[in-house]
Amino acid sequence: QVQLVESGGGLVQAGDSLRLSCTASGLTFSNYAMGWFRQAPGKEREFVAVITDSGQTDYYADSLKGRFTISRDNAKNTAYLQMNSLRPEDTAVYYCAAKRWGYSRKTTAYHYWGQGTQVTVSS
Repeated sequence: QVQLVESGGGLVQAGDSLRLSCTASGLTFSNYAMGWFRQAPGKEREFVAVITDSGQTDYYADSLKGRFTISRDNAKNTAYLQMNSLRPEDTAVYYCAAKRWGYSRKTTAYHYWGQGTQVTVSS
């Protein structure tokens, strides 16, 4: 079966950096766009970034451009989210998701989801 496993979350201070990883199994990774989403307590899950199946194109939530970078290594079946200059408002559970046939900013468009990794940024 398909599994997406996130890792790399943790407790950091404002201004620090973290790199999240999402390792996939049970699917042909290079056929899927990979997205990152996050959900803070009491809020809806929101789009963070997406990278196309080839890795040639990426898109970001406007508020995160310049601080977050998405990437992927198809040989390792892994997607990454580099997060710099973290702020307390970045505190959330971060999820990766896989989508076949194009990319999207909508949670409902994704076929597979990971279990999430907690990122907590203290001030």
